[in-house]
Amino acid sequence: MISEKQKMLSGLPFNALDPELVKERKRAKALCFEYNQLHPDQKGMRQQKLSKLLGQGFKPTIEPNFQCDYGYNIQLGENVYINHNGTILDAAPVTIGNNVMIGPNVVISTTTHPLQASERKKGTTEAAAITIAQDVWIGMGATILPGVTIDEGAVIAAGSVVTKNVAKQTLVAGVPAKMLKKIT
Repeated sequence: MISEKQKMLSGLPFNALDPELVKERKRAKALCFEYNQLHPDQKGMRQQKLSKLLGQGFKPTIEPNFQCDYGYNIQLGENVYINHNGTILDAAPVTIGNNVMIGPNVVISTTTHPLQASERKKGTTEAAAITIAQDVWIGMGATILPGVTIDEGAVIAAGSVVTKNVAKQTLVAGVPAKMLKKIT
């Protein structure tokens, strides 16, 4: 029998109320809390907390307060900057390329829930991977929804809600985000 975690990692609908997943989210929340409480001068300790949370070698700059669901589904490239109050709901993989700048109060969410209240009450959750290519800039307060790919060099205007893939070297804005122009 396949576990709820295996379902989640396979992209299948899963029960987010499963004890194993609850425990893993609690671990990530505790690490985020500890990270967010550290003094800015404690850079070594901050990097240790991030390494424990994200489990990778690159050293991104992530300003507090940072929140995520699991941490292990987040892959960051080199020279990634996430400004204050970044939230990444990572039930599915979130891949962020090199030289990506993410403004304050940005939400990147791989998760969604069924329309039927009875299913939501059971904890039914679905997740779809998000990919953000290199050299992307995501403006403050933007929201990136499940399953979206943002291609290389794209710019997401502040406050935008990205519901569909974003082409290479384009500026998108609005709710939902629409292409405004090509970037030359």
